[in-house]
Amino acid sequence: MGSIRTRAESNALFFDFRYRGIRCKELTKLKPSKANIFRLEAIMKTIQKEIDEETFSYRKYFPNSKRADLFESAAPCTTSTTNEELLAGAQVAALEMRNTGAKQATINIDGMPSFSEFSDLWFTERQISWKRSTQGKVKDILVKHLVPRFRGRRVHEISKADILSYRGFLAKPNEDGKTLSATRINGILNILKQILTEAADRHEFETGFRGIKPLRIPKTKIEPFSLLEVGQILEAAPREYKPYLTTAFFTGMRTSELLGLTWASVDLNNARLTIEQAWVGGEIDSTKTAGSERTIDLSTPVIQALLEQRKNTETIKSEYVFCSSSGIPFSRHNFANRIWHPLLTQLKIKRRRPYQTRHTAATLWLASGENPEWIARQMGHTSTRMLFTTYSRYVPNLTRKDGSAFERLLNSQLPG
Repeated sequence: MGSIRTRAESNALFFDFRYRGIRCKELTKLKPSKANIFRLEAIMKTIQKEIDEETFSYRKYFPNSKRADLFESAAPCTTSTTNEELLAGAQVAALEMRNTGAKQATINIDGMPSFSEFSDLWFTERQISWKRSTQGKVKDILVKHLVPRFRGRRVHEISKADILSYRGFLAKPNEDGKTLSATRINGILNILKQILTEAADRHEFETGFRGIKPLRIPKTKIEPFSLLEVGQILEAAPREYKPYLTTAFFTGMRTSELLGLTWASVDLNNARLTIEQAWVGGEIDSTKTAGSERTIDLSTPVIQALLEQRKNTETIKSEYVFCSSSGIPFSRHNFANRIWHPLLTQLKIKRRRPYQTRHTAATLWLASGENPEWIARQMGHTSTRMLFTTYSRYVPNLTRKDGSAFERLLNSQLPG
């Protein structure tokens, strides 16, 4: 196994490894520091791996080294040249180099890892702290976007101009004429920023992200259904999906939380259920945030819907409340494409994502005068700030509270 050592005469680091039975030493200009040793050990690990896999090219790493000529100009073994003979010739040439006082080459890559190498290391170190769904999203960004773009580039070579150019590239329409949203572009660049920031900290260079701000993201489009529309949808929905839609409209649960809900988390006797997990990417995962783990109070329509759902699925014997005939949660995409959108079209209701059921619950609670702190807890928000920021503009339209209540108070209390 190769190692990184320090040459006493020059106080510089050098590679020390064996290749084809010969001990090789390649000097660098780097001084022995924790960061520099880390850099070279990463390279040494790659070199050793390539040696073991018989894909190592001496010239690739040490192009100015005479050993590159020694190893790569040697003819491949034939019936008249055995491995032992080739090795003996290489050892003689190496001895001649020492006798003539030939100097070892200085590594030409300054110990800087490539973007591909460092992003792989970064992902490996970070993934243990992420949810499985987050791991998948980050891996997707690396494989589809970042690694193809910056393959072959070393981390310190990625400049501000490169980043801005890449951002412009991401904003262009693809072959189908579709463009990435500002949120998606910011997400991709955020991963790039995290990788380069970590690389800059470890390898002591300045990242090109200075002064680059995220793209402006439009406010989340909130289009809640009116109570009349909710009634129409529930009336026209297929029987097997009515319990699901009723629960969605009147609990404010996210789609992933609805699909991950188990009967063990439902307490109908006390009119409540507990959110402890979510169904993401075809498997159980943790909830979106720590605050998303919560207990939800159930209204009478929801209790009745869950009782109906239990009756509907009693022969399936699944632990999941909203499941397919196979016992696992049904596909959210199939539901949206085959049930939800055709239903809205049939009712001539404006096309909206199923997620708007969550926004509908919040606005209906606000419209009915429920305590904002209670609503925030139901939604899984840590405070009422997000509640008012997101939904307050819909309250007057739903409750007709346009200042008239305050006007009546003033008229009743102040002298005429």
